[in-house]
Parts: sequence; structure tokens; C-alpha cells
Amino acid sequence: MTARIIDGRACAAQLRAEYPTRIRSLHEQAGVTPGLAVLLVGDDPASAVYVSNKVRACDAVGIRSFTFCLPTTITHAELLGRIVELNNDDRIHGVLVQLPLPPHIDMREVLATIAVDKDVDGFHLYNVGGLVTGGTVFSPCTPYGVVKLLESEAIPIEGQNVVVVGASNIVGKPMALMLMARNATVAICHAKTRDLAQFTILADILVVAAGVPNLILPQMVKTGAVVIDVGINRLPDGRIVGDVDFEGVAKKASAITPVPGGVGPMTVTMLLDNTIRSAERMTAAAVGLWRPSSL
Repeated sequence: MTARIIDGRACAAQLRAEYPTRIRSLHEQAGVTPGLAVLLVGDDPASAVYVSNKVRACDAVGIRSFTFCLPTTITHAELLGRIVELNNDDRIHGVLVQLPLPPHIDMREVLATIAVDKDVDGFHLYNVGGLVTGGTVFSPCTPYGVVKLLESEAIPIEGQNVVVVGASNIVGKPMALMLMARNATVAICHAKTRDLAQFTILADILVVAAGVPNLILPQMVKTGAVVIDVGINRLPDGRIVGDVDFEGVAKKASAITPVPGGVGPMTVTMLLDNTIRSAERMTAAAVGLWRPSSL
């Protein structure tokens, strides 16, 4: 068996092709252009690249982006004050704080300060909790992108055995909750899981987000499984690889995402989608077509 390659770039391009139409509609009907504010604290090179990619993606579809490059020496209170200002700025429909943050900044308080209705990264406690109760305003971008990939490939989720390897708050845990909401049976594995293979071999859908190169080997995967590799790892020779032995596992799986070119493009695409939806929700609320529930 040779796995079908799930092309994240193609799926992302198809979704992004629809965004300019939605943005034009907002502008023509209400004079609104979606706006995304990105706060970058410090001078971490990787973070700067991620922010640059997000800004370019916004420009390509017609979202206005506002980038705030803040010094590492900014105080916790000053950063919270900046976020509050953006919460109250009508031009801004999404507020994103690029992680990681310097050690003296309380990340949890920063994420909690972002307005729920502008939390397009989906990291606010309300949005994370909503994954359990069904009241999420915005889903975290990477898990949201995985779901969209599965849907685009017409891969059934309901009734499937899913194993998620990795229990982070950003990917693993919300991924499991989103798949449970679609009636999958989900197991979550993590660094302390004993005999990982006894779980992964049972998966109809295997989602791997552990940050360990080649963690998943062919003998750990059931023949015909769908494998979603969320990992992004840079090897000493400069190559970018995922958490899955792609060449080996592709010979057993029915479908698999490559790294790069799989989940990665979908993460930024879902950020764009959340920002546009935020503008649509706020505009509808302003003209009385939609009223938010009490948060």
C-alpha cells in the first residue's frame, strides 16, 4: 500500500481563494475590513519569521495587519495595557500575541486579557473551555486546520478510533476535544505513556504532535490508517521533518500528511478564517443581526 498524500498547501489555497470574496462583501455592505493585530515581544528569530508569514498571508487575502514589535524589557503591566487598547480598537477584529514570551511575562494572564471575541488564536480560557461544553467562539488554529484537512479528504471521523500523540494545550488537548465533539473515540498519549505502540497500532486516525523526529515508525501504525503529522523539527543537517517516519509509514497508511506542506499551511489559513469570522460576527452584532451571549 502506498498512502495518498494529503496536500495541505492545496487545501489551504482552496480555502484562501474564498476569503477575498467574504472580505469584499464586508466592505461593500458595512465599510468594514478585517484587521489583525500581532504583538511580537523580543527578538526571537523564529518568532519574527512566524509573524512575517502571518502578515504576508493577511496581505494576500485583503486582511489589514498591524504588527507591534515590543522590546524584551517591556513590563507585564505595559503588555497587558497594549492588549486592552487593541481590545477597544474598532479597527481590530483579531488580537494575537506571538509565543513564546519572555520569562518575566505571565503567559496565562496575557492570554486571558485578550477579548474573547478577538481571540483568533483560540487560546483564551473561555474558548478552550468551550471545546468541552460546545460554546467556543474560535477554535485553536492548528487543530482546526487538521479537522479541515480531514473534511477536505472526505475522511470520516465519527465512530473512528483516534490516537493523539502529544498533550499540549495548543494542539494535543484541543485536538482530542474537537475530534470527540465529532463522535470519534479518542485516546491521548504523552511523554509518560508506557509502550506507545500499543496505543498507536489501534488508531484509524493517528495525529502526532510530540515534537520528536521519527517518533512514529511503520511497525507502530495499523495498515490503512490515516496519519496526520503535526510535528515540525529541524535536524542538524538543516532538513525539516515531522514526528513520523514518512517514507516508512507511507507504505502502510492509507493517507498521510507530509512535513513540510501538510498541517503547517493550514494553521495560518485558519488564523485568517478566524479573523474574517470575527469581523463578520462583530459587524452583524453592530447592525442587530446577531447578539452575543453573556460571556
